[in-house]
Amino acid sequence: MQSLSSVALPRIIQGGMGVSVSNWRLAKTVSLLGQLGVVSGTAMDTVMVRRLQDGDPGGLVRRALAAFPFQQWVKPVLDKYFQPDGRHDQPYKRIPMPSRLGDTASQIMYVLGGYVEVFLAKEGHSGLIGVNLLTKLQIPTLGTLYGAMLAGVDYVLMGAGIPREIPEALDKLAAGETASLKIDVTAWTATEAARLQFNPQEIADEAQTLKRPSFLPIIASNSLATLLARKVTGTIQGFVIEGPTAGGHNAPPRGAPVFDERGQPVYGERDVVDLEQIKALGLPFWLAGGTGSPEALERAMTQGAAGIQVGTLFAYSQESGFEADLKRGVLERAARGEVRVFTDPKASPTGFPFKVAEVEGTLSEAEVYQARTRVCDLGYLREPFQTAEGRVGFRCASEPIDQYLAKGGELANTQGRKCLCNALMAAVGQGQVQKNGDHELPLVTSGDDLERMDRFVAQFGTQYSARDVVAYLLGDTVLPEPKNQQLVVGG
Repeated sequence: MQSLSSVALPRIIQGGMGVSVSNWRLAKTVSLLGQLGVVSGTAMDTVMVRRLQDGDPGGLVRRALAAFPFQQWVKPVLDKYFQPDGRHDQPYKRIPMPSRLGDTASQIMYVLGGYVEVFLAKEGHSGLIGVNLLTKLQIPTLGTLYGAMLAGVDYVLMGAGIPREIPEALDKLAAGETASLKIDVTAWTATEAARLQFNPQEIADEAQTLKRPSFLPIIASNSLATLLARKVTGTIQGFVIEGPTAGGHNAPPRGAPVFDERGQPVYGERDVVDLEQIKALGLPFWLAGGTGSPEALERAMTQGAAGIQVGTLFAYSQESGFEADLKRGVLERAARGEVRVFTDPKASPTGFPFKVAEVEGTLSEAEVYQARTRVCDLGYLREPFQTAEGRVGFRCASEPIDQYLAKGGELANTQGRKCLCNALMAAVGQGQVQKNGDHELPLVTSGDDLERMDRFVAQFGTQYSARDVVAYLLGDTVLPEPKNQQLVVGG
């Protein structure tokens, strides 16, 4: 694999946000502008099958699946989930939640979901595309990575945890060999750690080699940077250094927890990354969190960074996956300086602080959250735990409380927990209709930059493009027109 130091590095990395907020269309647009476009790798299996059930407008998912190199896996998915005329507001068919660690074949939906999104993002051009995954979401990781690699993904970015085994896993998958990932199991007593195995030959039926993508862990401390640069098997190619103002999951503050008057965790000097120590590691790095301005880009470059990662500005562009009315409403409030972002220490079942935009009619409102009937039917953020029989079980602090307690969970862990899985799907227009007839409502995650977007919206309006974002960040540079490249329009 070519060293990043020997190639031109993107100055802008578009953040891999939410569930399909950073969709293939947004990533492709950014890539065609010479920067690093990134698709969200979270819940891409469910995103794929819900697009199919909504009629697959433009035939995009089916076109991607037709290019999947191992067609024996494709027909059963189309037979089960594709609905040519759409759902007509009927509930989505759900992918069964994993009930055990399973074998490679049980991961095929993750493989297909990762493949489809990256295929569409890379289709018709030679620009760079990355995929962003959450370290905390362990079960889908290897399958999603393999699907993305089959589609030729160029970069992998991972945060929300310590992705120390990913460099070696990428090496193994690229070589067509079995990759393994340690699964964090609460109260695990066995001598050997629980592990998830993924053998590419069970999908491909033959050994083959793939391009090994560059790996950029998303970190928030010098100690983690040093660990990943020097003490893991395999190699990393750089870092994204993310501060606590970034959207989505944030690293918890170091030391004893302290909260401000709104109940948000307080970050201090111990949470500031020493960039001189980072530079001493000899790898390129990008700064993220509160970097959505040309001034921030210039400041990052003077500090020795290769550039910046930007999420919030891209999240509300026309190309992003946010549901259109939701997007427009948030931007109209942002233009008036009326939107606030809350770092919620309880919302995520993972226990990580989670950025929530306070938006009317969403789960950010206490009365809306309290009115929702608890259900866990997607399960991406479930916690593996050891059962009384010594096996691996799964529970979620956001599931029905009686079910959680029956699995040994503690009542205190359920307080304030939100079903991010269903809420983030609803935010991109794929909300479930539950058995009681309730429609799942969205939750909007955004970085603190959302509170400062009035300047940007005043210049570009509420219906701006990702191209406007890139031009703004580069100082209103006249952007080159893509040559011999086609941006495929459609869902």
